[in-house]
Amino acid sequence: MTNNKEITFDKFIRWTGTALLILVVLYVVNYLSSVLLPFFIAWFLAYLLYPLVIFVQNKLHVKVRAVAIIITMIVVFAVIAGVIYLIVPPMIEQFSTLSDILSKWVNGQTHNSIQGVVRDWVTNNQRAIERFLQSKDFTDALKTAMPKLFAFLGQTANIVISIVASMITLLYMFFILLDYEYLTENWIRIFPMKQRPFWRDLSKDVARELNNYIRGQGLVALCMGIMFCIGFSIIDFPMAIGMGILIGLLDLVPYLHTFALIPCAFLAMLKAASTGQSFLLVFGMVIALFCIIQVITDMIVTPKIMGKAMGLNPAILLLSLSVWGALLGFIGLIIALPLTTLIMAYWQRYVTKEKEATLQTEKAIESDKPEAETDK
Repeated sequence: MTNNKEITFDKFIRWTGTALLILVVLYVVNYLSSVLLPFFIAWFLAYLLYPLVIFVQNKLHVKVRAVAIIITMIVVFAVIAGVIYLIVPPMIEQFSTLSDILSKWVNGQTHNSIQGVVRDWVTNNQRAIERFLQSKDFTDALKTAMPKLFAFLGQTANIVISIVASMITLLYMFFILLDYEYLTENWIRIFPMKQRPFWRDLSKDVARELNNYIRGQGLVALCMGIMFCIGFSIIDFPMAIGMGILIGLLDLVPYLHTFALIPCAFLAMLKAASTGQSFLLVFGMVIALFCIIQVITDMIVTPKIMGKAMGLNPAILLLSLSVWGALLGFIGLIIALPLTTLIMAYWQRYVTKEKEATLQTEKAIESDKPEAETDK
């Protein structure tokens, strides 16, 4: 006898309907992405803050959930403000230092103040400036600049809308945290009864792997921040501790810390201008530091921490980063590790049935324990 199941017309219709339903859901989500994005961000933030809310509510004996949420948000905002205070004011001070260096350089070249240089240039070229303002080229340039001005105003409006969306996100997060247990336990009711066990088991796998990923990536970011603090201090780089903290925070999203090269280039230019060193030498040391720490992180830190946290071999971790990065680019690097573990969990649970066999073995062992104890 063969165990091959026949594909009946009824099954074909059900599978086709399911596929069409999935496509419709994806289309609706994509169409409403601007509306749904604040909600999804709020849900993710609520997921991260929920343990803190429970800690405040139980350990600090704050019985009212709304008050515990407000206290948690105040503490989180205070920590974020403290980190910003460690980074932004020193950066402004460095800008001021660069301005002084440029002013001294201009004064050394012209033996006059910058305002005097500008005033003399305007006086010497007054007629040429008047002719330019009355020329057709200036009017054409003005016509060209007007659409850009409206575009700038549109971007300003987008910033205002983003601020409003952020407030809506915080409001979503507050209400999600208010009824977090009810929402997480009853969302499965949107599915039919027969399909609920599948989605319940899959959601448990997702929650477990997401917990492991966040904990592991947080530890990797901490190690990278410490290494950059030490490295910047060794090469006597400006804002060594502040830049190390910034890079550690950026690395909470894998490889996002590479954007820190932009402020590093500015600080390298500042150090070169203030000490007389070559900019290429200073920035070259920064690039070398980035490369060394990245190699240490990819070859030692990430495989050890993430491999242990998520139960993956280091070779599989590096392969998943390469494959998902090639398929989806930067987004692929971000979702590579959790998506790989999710696929493996699904495969073990529903294809190879390894988890089911493991659970049955554990149940059998537990059921044998009482018998062994009674025999004794």
